[in-house]
Amino acid sequence: MSDVEVNRMAEPVQPASPDEVNLLDVEVQECPYPAYKMLRDEAPIWKDPVTGFYTVTRYEDLRKVLMDTESFSNSRSVEDTRINTDRAKRMRALYEEKGWLPAPTLAARDDPDHRALRNLFDKTFRAGKIKELDPDVQELAYRLIDDFIEDGRCDWVRQFAVPLPLIIIGRQMGAKEEDIWQIKAWTDAWVKKLGMMQTEDEERWSVEMEIEQQHYFQPIIEKLRQEPNDSLLSDLVNTFIPEWGRTLNDNELHGELTGDTFVGGSETSTNALSAGIMLLADDRDSWLKLKNDPDKYLKTFCEEVLRLEGPVQGLFRIAARDIEMHGVTIPKGAIINTRYAAANRDERHFECPDKLDLERKNAGSHLAFGSGIHHCLGAPLARRELYWGFKSFIDRIDDFWLAPGKNKFRHQPNFCLRALKELHIEFTPKKH
Repeated sequence: MSDVEVNRMAEPVQPASPDEVNLLDVEVQECPYPAYKMLRDEAPIWKDPVTGFYTVTRYEDLRKVLMDTESFSNSRSVEDTRINTDRAKRMRALYEEKGWLPAPTLAARDDPDHRALRNLFDKTFRAGKIKELDPDVQELAYRLIDDFIEDGRCDWVRQFAVPLPLIIIGRQMGAKEEDIWQIKAWTDAWVKKLGMMQTEDEERWSVEMEIEQQHYFQPIIEKLRQEPNDSLLSDLVNTFIPEWGRTLNDNELHGELTGDTFVGGSETSTNALSAGIMLLADDRDSWLKLKNDPDKYLKTFCEEVLRLEGPVQGLFRIAARDIEMHGVTIPKGAIINTRYAAANRDERHFECPDKLDLERKNAGSHLAFGSGIHHCLGAPLARRELYWGFKSFIDRIDDFWLAPGKNKFRHQPNFCLRALKELHIEFTPKKH
């Protein structure tokens, strides 16, 4: 056994008490689930001593937070979730000097603004439009896997999990397929900024990368205003919002392009596609069951991946008033960390929550896509990408295993998202 594989078997960080939990610790982030369980059991409303956030970890509590939009607000500025607000103001000035200050995304708005913008997205991401994309997702999934199937090995993250959703959303946003790795670099920079693990110099780099992306897309936006087409971006650019009496302006479009389309529309699917194959590599019985009867088990498997390895570990709300939960008073204006990934392993809602269970009846009740009026608008597309991603894997590969000595099994340091850096596998292709 290689040193890497021995390291993977090392025990995850086991805090002795809630006082020892540090969700900004990269080693805790590698396997946060023991920390989440401790918080659920001993401090379900936990004030993080590092960030000052009030962290919610139990399923039913989180459902209440997500459904009660009057008590728990989404409306926040970029400064709200930054520990150093002076630094946030310096980043704001950089946007204004060199590019466009991104307006709040859909996830950072309350009604009536949220409803008006959501109506626009509901039209843009309507069921018919997503259904039209399904053959493209299917064709691309098989094409990507066929590109490396004869090699007998691949880095699943780089060669499949990244390009599948990124190419699909890129096409709809007017980007060229040959530019996807540049777009991925821009997206990664934005994700690192969201993850709250950067120095000020690193955050400045992220902002400058985002501004590069803005200048890439600005000519596309301007052309679509003159020559609309049937893409999602054209709908975003040209659809009139009655409540606002106008279409989206440049600042709003650039905010949505990064946060709600490229990150929301690719990063989360990439992370789930990566995690799913990792889970199957660790669970031989589930792999055989899934391979032998995908029609019965594949949809549940997709939901279990989202539940067990939530691509979005947690996001934020703001307390709109003083709120008491489990004897803890959350003061008005406090930031609440909605820890979806902790709730998705809550044994109060899911039986044997740490187990991949292809027979699980309530697998789809997970909170990986949020809940209530802020439920992820891209969830239908993400589910189709997961379905065809794993279906193409099952159809093309007879058996697979982790490539010996090639994996470090590490995730990107990030407070909000869970992203596997690489996943080298070897496999035996199916004989046609």
